[in-house]
Amino acid sequence: MPRPMPASLTPISPTGKPSTATESSLGNSSTPTFATPAPRSSGTKVSNPFLVLSTFLPLETAFAFGTIVLATHILLSQVSAPIGFAPIGINKIYNPAGEIPVATVAKELNLPYCLSTAGSNPIEAVAAANGEGPRFYQLYMPHDDELTVSLLTRAHKSGFTACILTTDTWQLGWRHDDIATGNYAFYRGIGADLGLSDPVFKQRLQAAGIDPVKQPKEAGAMWIDNVWHGRAHSWEKMPWLIKTWKEISGGKPFCLKGIQSVEDAKRAVDIGCDGIVVSNHAGRQVDGAIGSLDALENIVAAVGDKTYIMYDSGIRGASDVAKALALGAKFVWVGRLWVWGLSIMGETGVRHVMKSLLADFDIFMNVAGFQNVEQIDRSALGQIPCRFCRGRHADFFAESYPKGYAMIAERSKL
Repeated sequence: MPRPMPASLTPISPTGKPSTATESSLGNSSTPTFATPAPRSSGTKVSNPFLVLSTFLPLETAFAFGTIVLATHILLSQVSAPIGFAPIGINKIYNPAGEIPVATVAKELNLPYCLSTAGSNPIEAVAAANGEGPRFYQLYMPHDDELTVSLLTRAHKSGFTACILTTDTWQLGWRHDDIATGNYAFYRGIGADLGLSDPVFKQRLQAAGIDPVKQPKEAGAMWIDNVWHGRAHSWEKMPWLIKTWKEISGGKPFCLKGIQSVEDAKRAVDIGCDGIVVSNHAGRQVDGAIGSLDALENIVAAVGDKTYIMYDSGIRGASDVAKALALGAKFVWVGRLWVWGLSIMGETGVRHVMKSLLADFDIFMNVAGFQNVEQIDRSALGQIPCRFCRGRHADFFAESYPKGYAMIAERSKL
């Protein structure tokens, strides 16, 4: 008979009761646009889930009975599953409580939570909501070293156990929808609380003659211009940052996020990074960048035995998580899913979406014949040619079957 869903994974309806099939949808409300825009045609953003969808898992389920174990380790933390809350900034544009409900749910589920430097609550408040939960701090590094040290010190004192530097967003990409709507919250005085609560940044505001209470727009603009400043750091700056974080934290892990090439992955290993996140920032930065899944396999082949590899971009369900793990990632970060939940139902929405994803993963493991996440490796994959791009991923689909399809010629009706 079917194995019952664990009670701890049962999706929750808006009433707080376990969902029925008809209650499982979060509804049709529109999500605030910041989570959606990408450069120009959005081709890179769209390619992330398409790449995941065009990678297939052959079934080997016969007699694969037993207890399913989702738990795993990420760096220094034991967690419930190889899934975490990706860093996303300005949560107050989705919900007035900002990052607080997200950190709360992450604690309940014992899943890693990663706080963005562009967060809209103070570091200390988010840490309090997260309690004893595993949490990482994602750094957008200012060119003000004293401010960088202050942010890292606050993160360490607040119990964040790793630092992840994002390398692909020194400034925001040309996101046409954001530009069309003027969707830049900091310049409207919204969501800059993480920076406005920093003692060093308070000194910078005072020196500039800006009162954050009376001039929230000016204060927010000054903060974000310190974070997304448009001036990339060099590799030569990384030894200082790693040394600084290690000294502040007592040797806790340091990682780079935004790695898309084998060359960068090797360099990250050479400078002493404890881990990397293969990511194209959900397709929201470089127009025409390759999909993250395209990048993952080669990076794993080059440095998979030398550093801890995580994956981000295009995850929408349990099989997507499994495919990233099969290609060599040890851990997967999820972003848009919980943002949609937060924007529609706040804490209840975040809980619903993430418990549903865990339930999906638990059931996937059972029906696909895996007892634990360590069993999901490269041998689990069977791949066929991509149906969306006429074999554009030929290098990735090295084991693809011969192409046996034709694209349908169709003229635009516009």
